[in-house]
Amino acid sequence: MVKRKTTPKSEPNIISQVQKKTHTLNIKPIGEQELEVIRYDDPNIVFQMEKEWPEMTDEFKRIMFTQYELFCKKQANYGPDNISVGSKLDNPSDIKVSLTGLWFRMNDKINRLKQLVVLGKDDTVNEAIEDTFMDLSVYGIISQIVKNGKWGK
Repeated sequence: MVKRKTTPKSEPNIISQVQKKTHTLNIKPIGEQELEVIRYDDPNIVFQMEKEWPEMTDEFKRIMFTQYELFCKKQANYGPDNISVGSKLDNPSDIKVSLTGLWFRMNDKINRLKQLVVLGKDDTVNEAIEDTFMDLSVYGIISQIVKNGKWGK
């Protein structure tokens, strides 16, 4: 369970996550460390939902950070070229190739879920359904990073 800093209603709970590409980082010294803090676009709704459904919102954040850690591990192994296909993604054609590759990867995951969840077929590759959901989610975020022109930067 994530320990939450209690904040008055006028000061929303803040966690490190990117919401939209218009965010700016606020670097705040805390002791000897500097931490990146990204503020929510709509902190009131976040505060309200976290208050109303604390276990669900904590679980969402736990999964989100687990996915971020997986993303970082895979990038350490593969680097950005597996998504950019060796290009700099500096023109619409290269971006389309990258997004098409991501679409194929997501389509594979959707078809795997269809076989396991919808059709109830047996798993023959020993990949947990949760791993398939996670891969699909991470590919969706990677697609947004590519589309926003931030991949490999």
